[in-house]
Amino acid sequence: MLYNELGKTHLKVSRLGFGAMRLPVKNSNADIDSTKASEILDYGIENGVNFIDTAYSYHSNTLGDCGNSEKFLGEYFSNNSLRDEVILQTKSPCWLVEEKSDFDKYLDGQLKKLKTDYIDVYLLHSLTVPEWEKVKNLEVLDFLDDCLSSGKVKHVGFSSHIEVDYLIEILDEYPKWEVVLTQMNYLDEYYQSGVMGLDYLKQVNVGSMIMEPLRGGRLVQNIPEEIEKLWNMSEVKRTPVEWALQYLWNRDDVDCVLSGMSSLDQVKENIKIASTKDIISDNDQELIREVARTYRTYLGNSCSRCGYCMPCPHGVDIINCLTEYNIAHMMGNPKASAMQYFSLIDDDARADSCINCRECIPFCTQMLDIPEELEKVHEYFGSEFDHF
Repeated sequence: MLYNELGKTHLKVSRLGFGAMRLPVKNSNADIDSTKASEILDYGIENGVNFIDTAYSYHSNTLGDCGNSEKFLGEYFSNNSLRDEVILQTKSPCWLVEEKSDFDKYLDGQLKKLKTDYIDVYLLHSLTVPEWEKVKNLEVLDFLDDCLSSGKVKHVGFSSHIEVDYLIEILDEYPKWEVVLTQMNYLDEYYQSGVMGLDYLKQVNVGSMIMEPLRGGRLVQNIPEEIEKLWNMSEVKRTPVEWALQYLWNRDDVDCVLSGMSSLDQVKENIKIASTKDIISDNDQELIREVARTYRTYLGNSCSRCGYCMPCPHGVDIINCLTEYNIAHMMGNPKASAMQYFSLIDDDARADSCINCRECIPFCTQMLDIPEELEKVHEYFGSEFDHF
């Protein structure tokens, strides 16, 4: 296993982190198969993975509610002596916080579920601009100070799905941030904070962790024939998983890549890749860019995210509705973006809130019939999250 230093934390982290969001399950997403999950964790830790990421909501049956991932990990570590051998990360469910005391309530509950006296890295989970303003007004920075001084938390940070300007704004407001988790893969260089966000994290020496390296598995499943032909032109032959992971590990601004592994075969494959230093040539880097360009030809419409259609007079988040639809359409499966569509866009801002007033149409630089496109979005994703 190869290791990196996680920014200014000085923690030596395996460059492959274990994301405990997609553990093996039995009958439902909340029903973790503890035997199989323990087996893959055992193998991962024995073979060098020393970073485990979970969250309050992981392995629930409904989006954002209390899940069973933390509880399972607490039981797992209580049955062995591995807790102090791993770096454990979990996250505060900011969307559930209504008053300042809630921060401590959720943290103490998570410590109890995890059966531990401390959390190595504690993140504010999935910050959006409104959520950041809310928690900031509830004195979240004082809470983080208290977490650090009490020893309940060793290092603090946040995860986000926001644009780079907002990422930088949040980073600049608190000097004690040490870790940030953002979404990145070779399709997402200019999606959300993207490569510009990674570059800024590198400049300020904040540890950079990556989620969705395989785009929910879509980059390695049902590969279009056109994409396969491109990969076959490479100087070095790699599997789709190798392309996706090594693309990230070839960057000097990525410290740890989290992978939600759900089978022993996946764990073995990812560890083998993470233990191999594979320098991607300039020619193969260009091939990756060509693959990304080809995937983008599968977009559902030509929205360029220019923003001229915004703000919608009825509150529809037109840009992000069309963006998540385009990404899911590009990958050929609504699961590719369903979680972000339903978790990052407010209920009354989704596509089904469009009343067809048509006031946005004259402003579209791509001459789209926006209400018609929003109807396609609604038909594609549906009205509620049921994509587990």
